[in-house]
Amino acid sequence: MAKSVMVTYVLWAVGGPLGLHHLYLGRDSHALLWMLTLGGFGFGWFREFIRIPTYVGEANQNGEKERRRPPSLGPVRFAGQLCVGIYFGTVALIGLNSLRFFYLIVLPLCIGAGVHLVSSVGQQTSDLQKTLTTCLLTSPIFYGSTFAPLPISLAASVTAAQHRRFKPPHALETAQELGPRLYKLGLAWLAFSAPLGYCIFHNTTATLYYLSDCVAALLDFFWFLPWLRSVLEYILLMPYRILCIFTGGGYYEEAWKKVLEILLKEYTERERDALQVLSLEGEASVDEISRSYRELAKKWHPDHNPSKDAEAMFVRIQEAYEVLLRHHKPHRFK
Repeated sequence: MAKSVMVTYVLWAVGGPLGLHHLYLGRDSHALLWMLTLGGFGFGWFREFIRIPTYVGEANQNGEKERRRPPSLGPVRFAGQLCVGIYFGTVALIGLNSLRFFYLIVLPLCIGAGVHLVSSVGQQTSDLQKTLTTCLLTSPIFYGSTFAPLPISLAASVTAAQHRRFKPPHALETAQELGPRLYKLGLAWLAFSAPLGYCIFHNTTATLYYLSDCVAALLDFFWFLPWLRSVLEYILLMPYRILCIFTGGGYYEEAWKKVLEILLKEYTERERDALQVLSLEGEASVDEISRSYRELAKKWHPDHNPSKDAEAMFVRIQEAYEVLLRHHKPHRFK
């Protein structure tokens, strides 16, 4: 079925940054690129206003003319390959840098995937294997550097430009079987966003915990003046109260409290080790922590335990107890 220029412009205006018009035209690589970069960081979406008739013409032609000569190198595509490669590398640095062999394998593969995605937009493509190989060979030179995405992306972009070609007619994207296409695009979007989302959530949890710990420590400092402590608590929690007002209060306020409680109860790795030292489960209360601490401290106290490891174990128990008490502090002034 022939594609309409008018429908394409409407989809471009309504959901252009999400690639709806490219889905309509069967340009799935372009649609995925727009989903992951919000319309080429906004610039590509505006530029397409004058490119849409060309896209529609290519979709209606649907690769009927087989091209034998390689496509010419376009500066916009090359710049896009470079920028998206750096973008994918930066996202990997944020969300996946804790993985083993990150700088040798994970980072170059992510950058290569970004470069190849841009090189596969429309009726052109490139050699994925050679692009990834270039990334893997370049990455050890810049091992551990936060600026590694730039040179790796540059090398991959040059390689992709040298091996660019037109897609064969049978491999061109079509607008048929929308369900399987959306399924594949959804999986690709999830693979890109899941590590980044986890990192953002983890950092948010850590930040909230740190702020709550600071507030609790500040309020505990004024334990001898209860009235002043109450005033400070009201002032420090004012942003939270304002947020509850804007979200409607009542039910929403309870929902926010539950979310905050879940975030603040998230155990860090050090706290999980402390729980192990005191032989406790993850949901241990303050009373259970204190009880276990007293029992173990009595058992391992150097004055009562002649073992040569007693003193070191006693110190570990003491440190674990203090770590877990600090974790539970933010909940005392709720």
